[in-house]
Amino acid sequence: MKIGQVEAGEFPVMLAPMEDITDPPFRQLCRNFGADVVFTEFIASEGLIRDVEMSRRKLDFSESERPVGIQIFGHNVDSMVMAAKLADEANPDFIDLNFGCPVRKIVNKGGGAALLQDIPLMLKITGSVVRAVSRPVTVKTRLGWDENSKVIVHLAEQLQDEGISGLTIHGRTRAQMYSGKADWTLIGEVKNNPRLIIPIVGNGDITDGTSAAEKRAQTGVDGIMIGRGATGNPWIFREVKHFLETGELLPGPGLIEKLEVCQAHLLASVAWKGEITSLLETRKHYPHYFSGIPDFKPFRMRLMSAMTIRDIFLIFDEIRTKYVNK
Repeated sequence: MKIGQVEAGEFPVMLAPMEDITDPPFRQLCRNFGADVVFTEFIASEGLIRDVEMSRRKLDFSESERPVGIQIFGHNVDSMVMAAKLADEANPDFIDLNFGCPVRKIVNKGGGAALLQDIPLMLKITGSVVRAVSRPVTVKTRLGWDENSKVIVHLAEQLQDEGISGLTIHGRTRAQMYSGKADWTLIGEVKNNPRLIIPIVGNGDITDGTSAAEKRAQTGVDGIMIGRGATGNPWIFREVKHFLETGELLPGPGLIEKLEVCQAHLLASVAWKGEITSLLETRKHYPHYFSGIPDFKPFRMRLMSAMTIRDIFLIFDEIRTKYVNK
């Protein structure tokens, strides 16, 4: 599959952009475990053009992360064009437009999935960005705003007409947020529309190799994107790709590997953004890193409240003593 002229793999398994999750340390970790394409956290267009340090820093990535996409969001045409040009200067492999984030603080400002209520504006932003930058532009969106406005089949054609080089579809409406079951039926309709020539990537409820294979068989999509299923679980890319290639389930990581990877993730995060911010953001990963371990709740609660790296590593040592070095 190609995004423009960028080779993404025969059937790429991608890491979705997620706020406070897909920073450089976690993206690199997922690449190490087999993610074919990664995305930055989504970046506010207004923050970029106003030179807000937090937004600017999200443009950074390493060469070893490629292929990598920079994702931006916003609702103002001029601001999105200016932000796209700044992203273009950072030299990613492609630029992704977020028209799917359902979070209230984004939607209330007219960004993300809010554009599903103003398709003409979405299309104007898309075409303006495509014409303004030098590299491929992709879009990530949802089926529609709600159950009564699932517009994705026609919208996909309209976005292609504006010049995008790829489309990722999350199989839920904005009204669903992340609840209920993702509906891949319309994703399949988009993929099998003979008028569409751009690659179509499916997203939603990919939790393991079996679900990935089922969705590929059901829809014929060109690739899949994994979001929440990757949080605290970078191994999911290794497991999904192994199953897609062999049809066999790969055993999950043991506790020793989980501890080693979690520790490496935390150290890389501290080097990237400092101790306090890293400790707070890494908490989102702990319940997933250590899921399924019996009687682990007391350790999890302590990990979630620890405020120094030293305390975290002391807890890790206690975990080793209790579960590994019996």
